[in-house]
Amino acid sequence: MKPANAIPRISRAAKEILKGGLSAPICLTWEITYACNLSCIHCLSASGLKDPRELNTTQALALVDTFREMGVFYINIGGGEPTTRKDFLEILRHSDSIGIGVKFSTNGAFIDRDFASAIKGFRYTDIQISIDGPDQKSNDLVRGVGSYEKALRAMDTLKSYGNRSFKISVVATKSNVRELDDLYRLAKFYDAELRVTRLRPSGRGSLVFGDLNPSAEDNASLYHWLRLHPDVLTGDSFFHLSPLGSPLAGLNICGAGRVVCLVDPIGDVYACPFTIHETFRAGNISDPGGFREIWSNSELFRSMRSSNGPTSCQSCEAYQTCQGGCMSTKFFTGAGLDAPDPDCVLGRAQGPSLVEQVPRADLSHSKRVFITTRSEQTATN
Repeated sequence: MKPANAIPRISRAAKEILKGGLSAPICLTWEITYACNLSCIHCLSASGLKDPRELNTTQALALVDTFREMGVFYINIGGGEPTTRKDFLEILRHSDSIGIGVKFSTNGAFIDRDFASAIKGFRYTDIQISIDGPDQKSNDLVRGVGSYEKALRAMDTLKSYGNRSFKISVVATKSNVRELDDLYRLAKFYDAELRVTRLRPSGRGSLVFGDLNPSAEDNASLYHWLRLHPDVLTGDSFFHLSPLGSPLAGLNICGAGRVVCLVDPIGDVYACPFTIHETFRAGNISDPGGFREIWSNSELFRSMRSSNGPTSCQSCEAYQTCQGGCMSTKFFTGAGLDAPDPDCVLGRAQGPSLVEQVPRADLSHSKRVFITTRSEQTATN
């Protein structure tokens, strides 16, 4: 393992270039469907039911071609549960054949022998199995009864078919942040990489954010744990913690509309994978010029690329390391985009707004209304 101080740095000049936007996203997230067999209480896209306007196979393959022509580095496919699409293997096969990388997140329920065998020869396909606890009890509380067993079965199947190393993807919550050692050992058992990401209050996550969001003490523990485990991937999720010490690995900037964006199942394009809200909708791939025009010339993306970031933070000595934190977390907690991150480690954020002032996602594809929080579940057990 590399020592914690052997973390790559991104120069300030490079950050300024990236903040001005690139000719194509480095990483593009594509929520390929809202259909899902699970009902995770923190689901950022409030998935469950398929949207009848979902892109068809022809449209999906054409979109992959556009990504490749633009030079998108890789596509991060999620949902919903992407393997519920009957044409998902066809989309993966086409992406692989033209040399564009795909990382897809799955709960593993439909990873059977046929699927594992089919993807084994793909050169540019990377799999992330979503788990939110090291055991059935902690995981299923968040992801639903039986989900842990299905995820382990999927990993056993992938391993038995000789698929190259996959990832275990975890959303850090108050429930599991002290269980990261156990999750790390689970990943090592499967010869997998561990990926840890930040909880956001978007989608159904907005309903449980107060219960599941790690405390300041939890975040400090998480930061030091990540520093001791530089082989753990974070997807640049925790740059708001960098003022606690040396910056964590990554760009350490909000890349929304600059180096990342999201395409949803019906072709709407948003600035960030965690802000599926009309405020951050830049257009639809069916608009004149399609995705290329949206990325290059949409008014929203141009505005974001010309912004210097939250002015309320720029006088802070830690601004160059945290850049004011996460846009999505601010927006969905009602903090205001110019405010410090609600989890500012220096304690400079104001308390959360009244619940009626907090924005909600415009659409929900949940199978039912989620009103039960973790504390309410615990009280009834």
